[in-house]
Amino acid sequence: MRGTALAAATMAGVLTLAGCAKDTGGSSNNDSASGGSSDTSCVTAPKPPAAPAATTTSSSSGEKVDGSKLKVGLAFDIGGRGDASFNDAAAAGVDKAKSELGITTVSESTASPSESESAKQQRLEQMASQGLNPIIAVGFAYAPSVAAVAPKHPNTRFAIVDDDTIKLPNVTPLVFAEEQGSFLAGVAAVYKSKNCHIGFVGGVNTPLIQKFEAGYLQGAKAASNKVKIEDEYLTPAGDFSGFQDPAKGNVKAAAEINNGADVIYHAAGASGKGVFDAAKTSGKALAIGVDSDQYNQATVAADKDIILTSMMKRVDVAVFDFLQADAKGDLSVLPQRFDLKVDGVGYATSGGKVDDIKDVLDGYKAQIISGAIQVSDKPAK
Repeated sequence: MRGTALAAATMAGVLTLAGCAKDTGGSSNNDSASGGSSDTSCVTAPKPPAAPAATTTSSSSGEKVDGSKLKVGLAFDIGGRGDASFNDAAAAGVDKAKSELGITTVSESTASPSESESAKQQRLEQMASQGLNPIIAVGFAYAPSVAAVAPKHPNTRFAIVDDDTIKLPNVTPLVFAEEQGSFLAGVAAVYKSKNCHIGFVGGVNTPLIQKFEAGYLQGAKAASNKVKIEDEYLTPAGDFSGFQDPAKGNVKAAAEINNGADVIYHAAGASGKGVFDAAKTSGKALAIGVDSDQYNQATVAADKDIILTSMMKRVDVAVFDFLQADAKGDLSVLPQRFDLKVDGVGYATSGGKVDDIKDVLDGYKAQIISGAIQVSDKPAK
C-alpha cells in the first residue's frame, strides 16, 4: 500500500512537471530572441555525462619562435579581409603571427567573384616569383592553382586551407572537422528553440559545406527526436556567389523563419549577414554564426544581440600553427586534421546566451573527442 501510494504521488509530480514543460514551450517567440535561459521542452535526449576537467589540447606549444625571416603571401578567397567569417579568421592567424613570431613581411591579395582559374594561378605565381615564402591559399577553390604552381617552385612552401588532395612535398593541407563543431551548434539550437523548429542556410552546395550541414543535423537529432529542421542552400555547386550575397541569405533565412524556425545556423560566408539581418528583423529568432566568433565582428555588430553562438572553425589557429611550425623548420608537428581535440573547431560563448547549457555542450564535446559519438561528414536527412 505504501509503495502504491508513493508511486501515485510520484506520477502526479511527473504529470505536474510535464504540464509545466508544456506551458514553457508555449512561451512567446520574443523570448527566444532575447537569448535568456534554455527551454528544454524540445529536448528528448538525456543530458550527456559531465565532461572531464580538460578535453582539449592546443596544437601550439607556446614556445618562443622567431619568424622574422618569413615573407608571407596570403591569398584570400572571395570576400577577403572584412568578410566577418572565413577570410577574417585566416587574417587573424597571420596577425597573431606578426605579433608573436615577429613576422614583418606579409603580402595579401583577394580573389574576385567568378574569377578565372588563370587569375588564381597568376596570383600565386606572382607571389612565388616575388620571393614570398610561405604562401597560404585560403580556400579549396585554390586547389587546382596550387597543384599547378607549387611544382614550379619546389623551394617555396605552400599551405592550402580546406583541401588535402594535393600530394606534393611542398604543400601542407590545413583541413578541419567542421562536422564536429557543427554538431554542437545543432545541440545548442535545439536547447534554445522555443518552437522545436530550427534552420540551416548553406552558401554553396559543396562537399565542404555539407560537412557543416551534416554535423548540425546530427547534433540536433541527437538532442531531440521531434525537432523540425529547415535546410536550404543559396547556390548550387559551381556558383560561388552564394558566399557573398547577403540579400539572398536574407530571403532564405526569412522564409525559414516564416515557416516556424526560430534558430538559424548559417555556413554562408559573407552572405551570413543577410541571415543575421533576417533574424533581427523578425524579432522572434536567433542565429548561429560560423568560422569566427561573429558576436565580436564589427561588420555584423548591429545584429550581435540575436547571435546565439558561433561555430568556431579555427582557421586562425591552423594558420598560426602552420607559420610557427614553418619558422621552426618542422611542419611534421601539425595535426592531420584540426578537430575538437586540438581546439581546431568549437563554439563561442560571447554574449552569454549559451552559458546555461555550457555543461551540455561540453558533455557532448567530450563524447566526440573520446569517440563515443562519431560525427558523420555526410548529411543524413
